[in-house]
Amino acid sequence: MVVIEDEHSIAEAIAARLRSEGYDVETAGDGPGGVDLCARVQPDCVVLDLMLPGLDGIEVCKEIQRDVAVPVLMLTARDGETDLLVGLAVGADDYMTKPFSMRELIARVHALLRRAERAAATAETPGESVHIGNVELDPASRRVRLAGRLVHLTPTEFDLVYYLATRSGRVTTREELLEQVWGYDIPSGARTVDSHVRSVRRKLGADVVRTVHGVGYAVEEHACT
Repeated sequence: MVVIEDEHSIAEAIAARLRSEGYDVETAGDGPGGVDLCARVQPDCVVLDLMLPGLDGIEVCKEIQRDVAVPVLMLTARDGETDLLVGLAVGADDYMTKPFSMRELIARVHALLRRAERAAATAETPGESVHIGNVELDPASRRVRLAGRLVHLTPTEFDLVYYLATRSGRVTTREELLEQVWGYDIPSGARTVDSHVRSVRRKLGADVVRTVHGVGYAVEEHACT
């Protein structure tokens, strides 16, 4: 486990709590140091601050995801939609806004690791490809094609769309998505779902996921045509 955070007190508090949960944890206080540390230890999960000296969290996330996908929980003191969407687009699986609950952070880290294990198991026995209009989702290769053109989705984005696509026409609540895709049911996580949906729409089209106000989300067979 790696924690990349320039505020020493926060980094040490997170590391101490993770160690108390049984994880081996190393820390870095700037972007370049975080990239080097991840290359050296090849962590199972990374807790990554958005605002870092030397190289910001967006660039760090790009670098550590370049060759191998690793679960990333991004921390940010800012709550701007653009920052969050950019973070999700480059591979962050989840995010939390400072100040945050340490208990919630631990719950989200646990969930990210469980999802990684589940994804590895699923890769051995993948489901069938799913089509939503001119979008094709192939769980075996985890590739997405829009009108025949490959489109990059992060692992979380793929899991989100695939889960909705296998329930075409059915409305799925944010709570169910949190439980089935993210692996936790923390109420504050609903915004994480919304942010990922916005990121998916930017990549696959505004109508690929339909919002059902007050309930959740759905995809339809005719979407993206």
